[in-house]
Amino acid sequence: MTSVGGSGLRLLHVHAHPDDESSKGAATTAKYVAEGVEVMVATCTGGERGSVLNPKLAHDETVLHNIAEIRRAEMAAAREILGVEQRWLGFVDSGFPEGDPLPPLPDGCFALQDPVEAAGPLVQIMREFKPHVVTTYDEIGGYPHPDHIQCHNVTMEAFVAAADPARWPEHGPAWQAAKLYYHMSFHRRRYAALEELMHQHGMASKQPVPIRDDDPYSDGRLTTFIHCAEYFEVRNAALVAHATQVDPDGPWFAVPLAIQQAGWPTEDYQLKISKVPTIIPEDDLFAGLREPLVSDYVI
Repeated sequence: MTSVGGSGLRLLHVHAHPDDESSKGAATTAKYVAEGVEVMVATCTGGERGSVLNPKLAHDETVLHNIAEIRRAEMAAAREILGVEQRWLGFVDSGFPEGDPLPPLPDGCFALQDPVEAAGPLVQIMREFKPHVVTTYDEIGGYPHPDHIQCHNVTMEAFVAAADPARWPEHGPAWQAAKLYYHMSFHRRRYAALEELMHQHGMASKQPVPIRDDDPYSDGRLTTFIHCAEYFEVRNAALVAHATQVDPDGPWFAVPLAIQQAGWPTEDYQLKISKVPTIIPEDDLFAGLREPLVSDYVI
């Protein structure tokens, strides 16, 4: 593939559902696209079993009966806003089981696939796109949605398998991505900073996620802080494109944009794997890769 703007750098985000690419790391994406990095989103499922979370559409029969088609159209709109390429892995949404005891997952859904086998389509994308950097979720999926956990499992499997010429030879020559990150932007430090700034401006906190003292995504796991506040508006536009999932008057937008930009101007990550030397903390997902850039980086 040819690079956008001649940077030669390539970034692959692996997400569970359409809308995840807009709610996690979207400002980072927009920043790198603006800098000429080629960015691809691999979407594991079509979000077919996702609920309609926007109350304005929750009782629209047309939406309810055409959710799969509508979510594909929403993804197309968000893809254009972010300026990314996007591929579907073709798995079926598992839904979010609720109740006590939890109901069984639907037959054939993404979360019930063998990660070793399910990694095949992603291995093909990695070998074709040749990303230098890959992002995904941590071992609990960021939150315990079965598709998010499976997205983690499949990405970790594919990251290793794509570099092994003995595995999936039908998908082309082996490719070793240089770095793998976990998304970590929903953490206590960020929410505490935004809440404090809102109080200073006389506003009550209406953040979408409460602050937890036992939040696992605090200081110890944050390694990389991408300054991208000037792209928060692009992120918001991509989020709004997923109209079935995001209410533009809802909690995702409860914190004014200026407060977000001043209070926590970064999107944050944990560097999990690096094949190149780097220094923590980082302010660039491509730290260690820019000078010089090996255009066909293989280890």
